[in-house]
Amino acid sequence: MPLARAGPRLSTPGGPRRRDLPALAAAASTLPGARAASAREDVDLLLALAVDASGSIDADEFRLQREGYAEALSHPSVLAAIGSKPLGAVAVAMVEWGSPGGATTVVDWTRLSSQAASARALAEAVLAAPRSPQSWNAIGDALDHCALLIHAAPFHARERVIDLSGDGPDMRSLRPAPAARDDAVAAGITVNALAVASAGQVTRFGEPLSETYGREVVGGPGAFVVSAEDRRDIARALRAKLVREIA
Repeated sequence: MPLARAGPRLSTPGGPRRRDLPALAAAASTLPGARAASAREDVDLLLALAVDASGSIDADEFRLQREGYAEALSHPSVLAAIGSKPLGAVAVAMVEWGSPGGATTVVDWTRLSSQAASARALAEAVLAAPRSPQSWNAIGDALDHCALLIHAAPFHARERVIDLSGDGPDMRSLRPAPAARDDAVAAGITVNALAVASAGQVTRFGEPLSETYGREVVGGPGAFVVSAEDRRDIARALRAKLVREIA
């Protein structure tokens, strides 16, 4: 399996509009790393992990977050879920988001099977990737970036999911999160979310973060929000979320 590598920054000012969706796949196919559709390896799921790297996360919290993702992606329950699928493989990419228009691919598309070796390689890539410079808090731009990344993937799958985690609502996107979510769903992509928020914490809308994400971020068939109490709880919450998304 090739080593994971940082992919292109795919965000564009304003992002794709719904009337541009027919041209989205064609535009993405010209990006570096994209392959002709006939040459793409089939997998059961394309999963773009959109991870909050905004300024609200200090170095210790960021380390806990990365470790949580590495642990969840290599957990036996997740590998068993992958092994239960028809092809026994998914493709995973990791994106960090925060700054308006600044979402960045930090781990490029990597094939993950039920074999422990592939899980170790992906976990190592997640832990080794440098932190991208981000401010806060552009969720809509992250969703646009992930949608383009999925269309440019060197793998093919009928199931395509953006899995966004964050500790706050959309605040500074060049394009609001609901518009980006709606375009992703119209393109056949499901958007799920992981809300990292302590019990009793509310957003500026006066509601729990999970409710804000449920209204503004998630969409598509079976879309859902999972909550984590803090970054120490990410591995557990993400593990349950991945099993549900895969199986």
